[in-house]
Amino acid sequence: MRKYILWLALGLAAGATQTTVHGQKGATMVKHASGTFDVKVGPQKDEGIGDPTIARMSIDKQYHGDLEGTGLGQMLAGMGEVKESGVYVAIERVRGVLGGRAGSFAVAHQGTMTRGAQSLVITVIPDSGTGALAGITGTMTIDIKDGTHFYGLDYTVP
Repeated sequence: MRKYILWLALGLAAGATQTTVHGQKGATMVKHASGTFDVKVGPQKDEGIGDPTIARMSIDKQYHGDLEGTGLGQMLAGMGEVKESGVYVAIERVRGVLGGRAGSFAVAHQGTMTRGAQSLVITVIPDSGTGALAGITGTMTIDIKDGTHFYGLDYTVP
């Protein structure tokens, strides 16, 4: 089951995109950052709290490119009764330098696969920015090509 859930979470990232930036006011310019990232996903102990059909995993990322830093988070994933159907949600704290600004921000992942049809939305959590990234808003995309993970981040910072 864990292999399937990992496939679900990573499979949802392949080719699924969301690029709309929400909540923008005034003449703030949307900036775009892109690059690659390395990711390790590992199972976490359930402690007997949850249902055994729901997997809980850790996320450990290294971002490269326009965003240089790390991402740490947690993911919950479950699969449906039909092959290639399931969902994952995750929260990840990203720390590093983005566009010359040092700080951190958090993103929320929501991925759904319905019989192979994929949808992935990754949103910067409102008011999660710190340091020079305070006030950041935006959305992120993930794409996987030939085993390499790519990100795109459309964002604004006041």
